[in-house]
Amino acid sequence: MPGYRGRMELGRVGVWWSGAWEVASGADVDVPAELERLGYGTLWSSGGFRPGLAPRFERLLSATGRTVVASGITNIWLTPAEELVPAVLDLDARHGGRYLLGLGASHGPVVEGYRRPYSTMAAYLDAVDALAPTVGPDRRVLAALGPKMLELAAARSLGAHPYFVPVEHTALARDVLGPDALLAPEVTVVLETDPATARARARGFTTGYLGLPNYADNLRRLGFSDDDVAGGGSDRLVDAVVPWGSPARVAERVRQHLDAGADHVCLQVVHPLETFPLDAYRSLAAELPTG
Repeated sequence: MPGYRGRMELGRVGVWWSGAWEVASGADVDVPAELERLGYGTLWSSGGFRPGLAPRFERLLSATGRTVVASGITNIWLTPAEELVPAVLDLDARHGGRYLLGLGASHGPVVEGYRRPYSTMAAYLDAVDALAPTVGPDRRVLAALGPKMLELAAARSLGAHPYFVPVEHTALARDVLGPDALLAPEVTVVLETDPATARARARGFTTGYLGLPNYADNLRRLGFSDDDVAGGGSDRLVDAVVPWGSPARVAERVRQHLDAGADHVCLQVVHPLETFPLDAYRSLAAELPTG
């Protein structure tokens, strides 16, 4: 992976999904194993909103043989470092060093007692580093949007995992991170060629995220106006943050992120969380630089 200083090979494209890693009832297919066969290098999933290390990571690692599994993210407010680190080390030891710990400070509206996310993250990393053995910088990434958190990610982890960002953010993040840190943005996509239908589906996703100040403020820093951010987002904002169209058109946007400085792009297909959109990832795999 060009410029990437770490030992873990994430591949150029991965999958981001926090719903059920299963297809419709009755279908005889193991989704993680199929995604590995298709060439997706890393499977990302949220750590959820319960203390501890989510059991889904064990499931994803057990179902695959070489794919990296990463948390995007594990919430630092929910589990003390002295409880999280031993769980991560145990999981990683049992699955060949294929687990990447993504840590994030989450958002004020969803975390009771939320305050000073940068300082809280720095203190959490201090607590992680004080343990022996521990999850070292080359085995963790940080959720990061603004310059200060991106700088922290470069200094004290493998790199950054930004979420809900356009290509312009990827270029700016690379400038802040420098040439050697990992940059692995999440990119949500809609496989639909009709503009009105595609944007309507995209707004079902963007509306909630634009209500979180961290994401809205990040887009304002990139030049989007209050009018762009209002509601579910203007057409300009929706088109920038949620690529839509044919698999080939979506793959072109992925390449734009890679050209702008991303080492790895993790794709999330807009779809009900109850079932996994495996057919969509199959069609995308034919167009993407996976592996």
